[in-house]
Formats: sequence, C-alpha cells, structure tokens
Amino acid sequence: MTEPSTLDVFWWVILPYVAMTVFVVGHVWRWRYDRFGWDCYSTELLEHRLLKWGAPLFHYGAFAAILGHVMGILVPVSVTRALGVPEGVYRWFSAVGGALAAVVVIVGIAILASRRMFVARVRATTAKIDYVALILLLIIVLTGIAPTVGWNLLGSGYDYRLTVAPWFRGLFIGSPDVRAMTTTPVIYQLHATAAWAIWAVWPFSRLVHAWSFPLWYLWRPFVVYRSRGVIMPPEPGTAGRRWRRIGGPA
Repeated sequence: MTEPSTLDVFWWVILPYVAMTVFVVGHVWRWRYDRFGWDCYSTELLEHRLLKWGAPLFHYGAFAAILGHVMGILVPVSVTRALGVPEGVYRWFSAVGGALAAVVVIVGIAILASRRMFVARVRATTAKIDYVALILLLIIVLTGIAPTVGWNLLGSGYDYRLTVAPWFRGLFIGSPDVRAMTTTPVIYQLHATAAWAIWAVWPFSRLVHAWSFPLWYLWRPFVVYRSRGVIMPPEPGTAGRRWRRIGGPA
C-alpha cells in the first residue's frame, strides 16, 4: 500500500484543520464585530408563499440528514455490532432514511434558491456569499444522495464507516487516517471537500442564525393572556373610571 502523497496530506489534513479554524475564529470575529448582523435577515414580509414551503422542508430535511451523519460517522461499527444490528439492516435503514432526507432537502433548497433568484425584492437582499452557501449545500446534498441511492440502496453497498468515518473521527484526536480517504470513491471525496468548504463559508453567511435558536423557549413559563372582560360604563356623576376597593363595596 502506497504512502499518502504531499497533496493527500494537504487535502485531507491541512485543509480540514484550516476550515475548522476559520469556522471557529470566523464566528468569534463576527459575534464581536458584527453582532447586529448575526441574523438570517428574514424576508417573509417580501415574499411568504414560497418561504412557507421551502424553509420547513429545508430545515427538517437538514436536521434529519445531520442526525444520520452523527449516527453513521461518529458512531463506530463496533457499537452497532455490539448492539446486535446486522450490517444489512443498518445499511438499508441508513440508505432509506438518508435518501428521504436528501430528497426533502433538495426540494427545500430548490424552492429557496428559486425564490432568491427570481423574486426581485428577495434577490435585492441577497449577498454573494449566500449564493455560494446555497451552491455548496446543493453540492453536498447531491454528492451525498448519489452514493446513498446508487450503491447502498440499489447496489451492493459501500461501507463508508470503515474509511470516511475513521478519518473524520481522527481529525478530532489529531490522527486522521489519510490513507483511508485516498482509497474512497471520488464522490465521497467530493462530498467531504464540499463539507469543509461550507464550514469555512458558514461564519460569513446567513447560516450563522443556526446558533441563535431560542432554546430557552423550551423551559420558559407560559405567557398568560387574559381578556379585559366587560368594561362597565361610568356611573352617573363621575367623570370616568374611578378606583374601587377589591373585595369590598364599590
């Protein structure tokens, strides 16, 4: 087995660490110097018919896809084997779930992208970096759904948990397996490359609003609304309302 070349080390070690550094430092910089720009710049008032369909489809599909990546990449093969999950069952479950999530995300991205390109008022509020983010997201989804459907669902299958997953987990412990990535199919390499690119673009686009989710809404007290009830007319001889003692005679 040949040793990884300098380009391989650059592509699968240096670039990921650069992307992660830009991701962290970029968010810190933007929060420090552009806190008022930390928003998704909602355009619901400009156009809402397409937004009400595109936004939920994209977000729910993206959440499902992220959950699938967490299960597939961060959870080692040894864990599923210890739980008694057969490889075939896991492959079919992940392929069907991933395909459904990818289809939902693609439809959502198509609606949101067309909205930004063809609705003049929305297009006027869109920065160039947002188009870059949309293109990268579409590349990530397409390069993810192609092997999922082509190999894992309809074909003989490819166990990325033996190649891509160890390399990815190794990045966070300082020992990425470069050789494992050089032996993976090209489409998986494109998928990983686009993922690192979106990490580098993230802090400078609308995607930063993902970290502003109001989690405290989950445990805040209910907002109680009370009707004012029937307002009694002023009594004769008074100029308007007057104070009344609670629990006693007027």
